[in-house]
Amino acid sequence: MNQFLFLGSINAAIAIMAGAFAAHGLKSRLSTHYLEVFQTGAQYHFYHALALLIVGIIIQQFPEQGLLKWSGYLFLLGILLFSGSLYTLSITGITWLGAITPLGGVAFIVGWLMMAVVFLK
Repeated sequence: MNQFLFLGSINAAIAIMAGAFAAHGLKSRLSTHYLEVFQTGAQYHFYHALALLIVGIIIQQFPEQGLLKWSGYLFLLGILLFSGSLYTLSITGITWLGAITPLGGVAFIVGWLMMAVVFLK
């Protein structure tokens, strides 16, 4: 089993559900600001679910690239920290969670840079 294809598929489904939940279930319950925060989490969640799928496809061609696996793990960590903190922040209003969000953003950035290094080789 290619774990990144699996994780990408599951995360894409979760991101779509989160976006639909924001549009239909949270629209009347959250302020415009927190609704936008939640939707930003869903948007980046979906982008990086696609990134996980890309990693899974490329790993099939270049299984010896360890950095590619690290890239996928960083995308997953970024989803958990970035999107997860935005989802939780917007629903609970616990503002200190915003301090976690940049750590997820860094994980995304490093994941993309690792992928770039793989392509340079």
